[in-house]
Amino acid sequence: MTVAAELVPASAAAAADRVIVIGGGASGTLTAVNLLRADPTVHVTVFEPSGELGRGVAYGTTDPRHLLNVRAGNMTAFPDVPHDLLTWAAETGRPLDAADFLPRREYGEYLRDRLAEVAGPRLEVVAAAVVDVEPVSEGYRVVGADGSAATGASVVLAHGNEAPRSLVFGGQEVPDASWHIADPWRLAWIEELSPAATVVIVGTGLTAIDTAISVLDGAPERSAVLVSRQGLLPQAHIDCHCVAWVSPLPRGPLTADQLATIYREQVAAAAEHGVNWHHVVDGFRGPTQSIWARLPKAERERFLAVYDRAWEVRRHRMAPQIAARLDGFQTEGRLRVVSGGVTAVEEGSPYPIVRIGEEQITAHALVNCTGPQSDVSRSDNPLLRALLRRGLATPDELRLGLACTPEGELLDESGQIVPGLLTVGPPRKGTLFETTAIPEIRVQAAEVAARLRGPRTKKNA
Repeated sequence: MTVAAELVPASAAAAADRVIVIGGGASGTLTAVNLLRADPTVHVTVFEPSGELGRGVAYGTTDPRHLLNVRAGNMTAFPDVPHDLLTWAAETGRPLDAADFLPRREYGEYLRDRLAEVAGPRLEVVAAAVVDVEPVSEGYRVVGADGSAATGASVVLAHGNEAPRSLVFGGQEVPDASWHIADPWRLAWIEELSPAATVVIVGTGLTAIDTAISVLDGAPERSAVLVSRQGLLPQAHIDCHCVAWVSPLPRGPLTADQLATIYREQVAAAAEHGVNWHHVVDGFRGPTQSIWARLPKAERERFLAVYDRAWEVRRHRMAPQIAARLDGFQTEGRLRVVSGGVTAVEEGSPYPIVRIGEEQITAHALVNCTGPQSDVSRSDNPLLRALLRRGLATPDELRLGLACTPEGELLDESGQIVPGLLTVGPPRKGTLFETTAIPEIRVQAAEVAARLRGPRTKKNA
């Protein structure tokens, strides 16, 4: 299903009846679906540059080999309907078990289908990037890059992750060249590679893994190097239906080192009962946000500096079949994972020389998979620049996203709530830490919809 893009008619709905959602990926689509389900009086306007909802970066891939990294049984769009994704799969003739890992692009289809069921005249989509959010008497006027505009009492920022920061090595920014792939998700670049190309992928996270799969699968003469400072790949899920291992936590203040010790002790205790470390990690998922809230700023900073990457590769795991493919590529000698990071990139003719320690690699493509830029003060996004300029938003104290309450209400520089401005998903990372996956985002979307149900004014939105 495709929700057709259209410019918002000026008289489509009164501002008091309208909620404007900025971003049409998973966060924005789930917010729109929940708003339309929760309140028959609400009109929702979604600003999404592509004009098509439900895709975003995560689910806009066209490669069917890119799989979800969460099992289908935990990927429902609705917290109160736990088997909805499985129901949809049965409705659409897809054989899907709760333990399966659905292709990412099919999950995007699921979101669009569920949106189609509640769309109708109360939903408008503006195919434009947002360049400004202006406070007005009725609430906020949201302006698109093409001059389109809509006014609503409330605005929900659901713009997802920012683009990666530019690649800089040895103090030099990598030039804008045909071999420099700044956006790995525009997969057309792979089709232009020679059959025996060597690709250097900067980053070793889930995006880097998807990129390696697309580059190497079906091209037996190609090779790829995944490089990052620590050289750590996400761990693989295991085939087990065990419940999560619940770890006891002490009362009172916590430290990052204390958390690491508790984790190691619980892994050892679980092993004595034949329980894998995977289930210890899963047991921490529920209380993660409350744990994060208990850490003082200095301890959060220590966690990010010392433990974050080791936690991330265990927390955000890859599907077993993806791990098996990577193992196969490594066995064939076509994939290497290297630590230490890139030290320099020297322009060559026609391809650059990439230095990794003492090694020199002639790279047919250099791909930026370093992960999203989190410091909004350095963002090139016109939306964020406008919000910061107007004082409607500020970075959180760790510069992981936007300063906000746990409920997603934006805070200004003085720490005061900005009425009528909320956010869902990755921008809440500094406040919640665990906020980038569907199981958390769907809850946030439902809670925002419940909060905005009924009369909406800038004061109480």
